[in-house]
Amino acid sequence: MPPSATVIKLPGPRPQIPWSGLDALPAPWFNWMGTMPYPAVQSMFDGLYPKGMQWYWRGDFVKTLPDAAIDVHLEQAAKTPSELSLMHLYPIDGAVHRVGSGDTAWSCRDATWSMVIAGIDQNPQKARPITRWTKAYWDAVHPFDLGGAYPNFMMDDEGDARLKATYGPNYARLAALKSKYDPANLFQVNQNIRPAA
Repeated sequence: MPPSATVIKLPGPRPQIPWSGLDALPAPWFNWMGTMPYPAVQSMFDGLYPKGMQWYWRGDFVKTLPDAAIDVHLEQAAKTPSELSLMHLYPIDGAVHRVGSGDTAWSCRDATWSMVIAGIDQNPQKARPITRWTKAYWDAVHPFDLGGAYPNFMMDDEGDARLKATYGPNYARLAALKSKYDPANLFQVNQNIRPAA
């Protein structure tokens, strides 16, 4: 049985949650619910992924998972170059869909999942194979997905087109704000939005 974990962070008083149907699921190896500070959540996997690991990421926002997309996922997962490499789908639901695509910087309000494909290995000599696998997996499944992705699931070799697809029609507004508040582009680490000319 694969390991599983459930972590739920709810603000305010704890609501009554209907758990009917969960009794039919296999017992997880780890099932804990409670309030956790963000640094604790952020460090939960530090023991599994120590410093020095080789990583290559690609992500997409996903609206639907048709059978053909699932077949591609299964085909690509079978080619994984290491036991640490993975693909996760994180649900996007609730309040996210009650906000208009132009109301905040993020415009992909019709996404149902945020997908990340990560090639991971301890051996520096496997850096190229895990990168090739991640790119090939992403190339194969991307036609089923939306245009953008969570910026933290992007690598620095993906180019401005991917970032523009993530913010959609809001990108120009963000570039104008960047021009106003950071015209010298001092804050340019991660996925950089360049100041509008």
